[in-house]
Amino acid sequence: MHTFDDLVNITNKLRSKDGCPWDKEQTHESLKQYLLEEAGEVIEAIDHNDQENLCEELGDILFQVMIHSQIAKENQSFTIDDVVNGICEKMIRRHPHVFGDKKVISSEEGEALWKAIKLQEKARQKSEKP
Repeated sequence: MHTFDDLVNITNKLRSKDGCPWDKEQTHESLKQYLLEEAGEVIEAIDHNDQENLCEELGDILFQVMIHSQIAKENQSFTIDDVVNGICEKMIRRHPHVFGDKKVISSEEGEALWKAIKLQEKARQKSEKP
């Protein structure tokens, strides 16, 4: 069975000098349509309760994340490790009722807490911009 590291290496190879001409030509802009298409296919698989297809389509979404991250790495913007780190930090930060000392009783309280934290983050980001 392949691993996440295998996927990183495959994506790198596809974009390398000896890789796939089509993959090497892609940009964030050119890939937008495929990200939308794959998201629609995930939704369709969910709507049809098609678990096998859902697994495949989630893989296609993951590849979209990988190729965008590879392009960003080539542009020295960020890497897949930065993406993974960022989402881990966000999940921990936005779930203080799981990873901290906050208490919630219901999913509604958890969602309200998430939204409040998100609003605080957005306000802080806005105030930090010149």
